[in-house]
Amino acid sequence: MGIRLGDHQYGKAENRIVRIQRDTARHEITDVNVSTCLRGAFEDAHLTGDQHAVLPTDTQKQTAYAYAKTVGLASIESYALALATHFVDDVEPVSGARVEVEQYGWTRVDADGTGAGHDHTWVRSGQEIRTAAVTVEGPADARRTWVTGGLKDLVILKSTGSEFHGFLQDEFTVLEPTNDRVMATALEAQWRFAGTDVDWNATYAGIKAAMVAVFAELQSLALQQTLYEMGRAVLEQFEDVVEVRMSAPNKHHFLYDLGRFGIDNDNEVFHADDRPYGLIQASVIRDDAPDAGSAWQQYSGLV
Repeated sequence: MGIRLGDHQYGKAENRIVRIQRDTARHEITDVNVSTCLRGAFEDAHLTGDQHAVLPTDTQKQTAYAYAKTVGLASIESYALALATHFVDDVEPVSGARVEVEQYGWTRVDADGTGAGHDHTWVRSGQEIRTAAVTVEGPADARRTWVTGGLKDLVILKSTGSEFHGFLQDEFTVLEPTNDRVMATALEAQWRFAGTDVDWNATYAGIKAAMVAVFAELQSLALQQTLYEMGRAVLEQFEDVVEVRMSAPNKHHFLYDLGRFGIDNDNEVFHADDRPYGLIQASVIRDDAPDAGSAWQQYSGLV
């Protein structure tokens, strides 16, 4: 029986970088978590311990911080593109690089009550964490690049407009059908772009708005239906996007039994149950979408 080295990659995970722009008296803040990953001819490091081809992960960290200044963080996608391209173009023997970024939101303190916001003081905010991942492979004359944007931990709830009935039942089914229930989730979504000529920030805001609007307005017969319609809305409204992947835990809200106390409870008081939970996942893709290639080959999980 033969044994061989399989897929491998290495990098520096979760570099916590905060960039403050001080060009004017009104400062700007960008708060990110950056993971860099290199792929290439690193067999010797695994097979014999020879590190001659290995760029230290500490060097990757230093580069990520340097690029936060020299390239900037106007958008996390443009930053990740520049960083990944640098590793492939300038570092031997790297043949591919992936950069994954999470961005955390901050809101200016309204110290004077005018709504203008303080020039240099913020409170941590954000209804979700914005994400992006860039993979760059091959030399410049045969370059392949994939960009995905996304969000996670977008907690969203509707108090009505959701049903669940007509489902398969067996001897262990105790769930009661319903025509009116609370539907809530902590949405994670990622979308794949067809190219790199994109207004990243405007597109992110638009996609989030489109998904939230569908969640709110659709008379939902199941969370599965809601996810599909959210993904379809994104593809219909944004021609730069070719695929949407979503994962949604069903954050159950069970009507609490107040009848034992002689109190009516007409869908008003619920027990929010955090586990176990249904986990619904789906993807929506254009018929003519280009091959996904390495777009979804993540660094933060198993190879």
